[in-house]
Amino acid sequence: MNFINSIVIFFYLMGTATYLVFFFNQKKSREKTGHYFLTAGFVIHTTALVYGFFSSGHIPVRNLHETLSVAGWAVLCIFLILQYKFNLKILGVYAAPLASLIMIISLMLPKTPFHDPEIFKSFWLFLHILFIFLGEASFALACGVGVLYLLQERAIKSKRPGFFFHRLPSLDLLDTIGYVCILAGFTLMTIGLITGFVYAKTIWGKFWSADPKEIWSIITWLLYAALLHGRLMIGWRGRRSAVMAIIGFAVILFTFLGVNFLLEGHHKVFTRW
Repeated sequence: MNFINSIVIFFYLMGTATYLVFFFNQKKSREKTGHYFLTAGFVIHTTALVYGFFSSGHIPVRNLHETLSVAGWAVLCIFLILQYKFNLKILGVYAAPLASLIMIISLMLPKTPFHDPEIFKSFWLFLHILFIFLGEASFALACGVGVLYLLQERAIKSKRPGFFFHRLPSLDLLDTIGYVCILAGFTLMTIGLITGFVYAKTIWGKFWSADPKEIWSIITWLLYAALLHGRLMIGWRGRRSAVMAIIGFAVILFTFLGVNFLLEGHHKVFTRW
């Protein structure tokens, strides 16, 4: 499996390098090549995850190595969907390095699985993990779009078109795509939380156990709910929405990793070394 992961990382790194070259010279051929590299890596990555699922009988999230691998896959999945839908070429400059970094860290971690594989064989857990990871990947890309928005806004306000102004899309397009990412992420996370509650009921006999991960997941959900409410009802757009997207992703990182390492709870099994 290490060999397959190394191949995936190779394609992701080649995609990263090519997108960075594209960012500087803006040649469409470079972007297309980067897209091909990422697509090839994603196909191999998906095949490996599917094979692992059917060969073991459960979703591969038995330790931090496998969990991060799924996280890297989710980032590329959402990126490729956005690329197909909006043709936002420049987003690859953010998505490709992020997926590559996640996969490199994953490869460096121990691969010993958690000792009780039976808890990973639930259909509800499969749905929970799938929707939560895709939702968090959407929020990760919303963060990236937020960073691009702030860079472009600063370039425009400087009144001297510079490096970023000519390479980044319009503020309206970035704001729209950021909103789509947040709305999609919120929808996916909501489904993920619901299926997680059902899974908890089947395993521990109750929907809610005040587990630290559950509490912080609800906090994250409420934060994005407030962002969407502010956008739809109060008119939070542009800079405020971009900043909130960045803050929200910081909270997700703490919920995903910090809570598991610093606090005890049911979800600690997903990040065991």
